[in-house]
Amino acid sequence: MRKKEQNEVWIMWMVKALLAAYVVTGILLIILALALYKFELNEKIVSAAIVGIYVVSTLIGGVIIGKLTKSKRYLWGMVLGILYFVLLLLITLGVYRTLNGDGVSIVTSLILCAGGGMTGGMIS
Repeated sequence: MRKKEQNEVWIMWMVKALLAAYVVTGILLIILALALYKFELNEKIVSAAIVGIYVVSTLIGGVIIGKLTKSKRYLWGMVLGILYFVLLLLITLGVYRTLNGDGVSIVTSLILCAGGGMTGGMIS
């Protein structure tokens, strides 16, 4: 396989895995919204659930990219987690025009997303 074709294949794999991760995120956020409406959850529980959704979504995306690549799975999973975080950050900047939270929470989210993707890649 030529280098250009190989790069195109990897890009498509990454797009598919990211899309799957964002679909899982959407489904889980809808479930969280319904739970928030039904059970009147407090802010700490909702914040923890959102972090959990990030981790679960990147974990699933990492599993998918790991199954597709079949080599250096942990690395591809980590790349997926970082790209997931970057897209999430860009969406936040686009919607709110500012970053909510301090630097520590942003770096923590990056580490959790990268770690979730890497873990998913390792268990794939």
